Amino acid sequence: LENKGVAVAILVTGGSGYIGSVAVEVLRAQGEQVVVLDDLLRGHAVTVPDGVPLHQGQVGDRALVRHLLKTHDIEACIHFAALTYVGESVDDPLRYYENNTNQSLALLQELVAGGVRQVVFSSTAATYGEPQYSPLDEAHPQQPENPYGWGKLLVERALAACERAYGLRFVAMRYF
Repeated sequence: LENKGVAVAILVTGGSGYIGSVAVEVLRAQGEQVVVLDDLLRGHAVTVPDGVPLHQGQVGDRALVRHLLKTHDIEACIHFAALTYVGESVDDPLRYYENNTNQSLALLQELVAGGVRQVVFSSTAATYGEPQYSPLDEAHPQQPENPYGWGKLLVERALAACERAYGLRFVAMRYF
């Protein structure tokens, strides 16, 4: 990415986790500037390559996100940070809604306010619920069966609303 000849960066939330760390590695191999924001709850700082700034904190920490946007010239965000265990979401749904939904909405508010208009969201196939047909496609109804899936779907819906209202471009990846 380049912005008027000035190097810009991609913010990768959850960049020390299982999928996020691979994304950081691939982005760096392509010559991208990367900044990682991770609470390190389930990630590992050692997976973040030397030279990549790692900021430990919550994605919903508005002051921290605002600081990162200003100091690193963030142009895009790949949002991997989340709790990801379906059973755990059933046992403690409020924790999942707070972490995966509320924190993501706070992040989105700061990204939009900071002029970021490109987001890749790490969602889940759990947004579909029980498949009505296979293979699943984008037209398949989304009817989650657990708080994990519902929280991710709520963020997808918020992203779609931000696209219409603010011109935020996004893609949601739904893993199986």
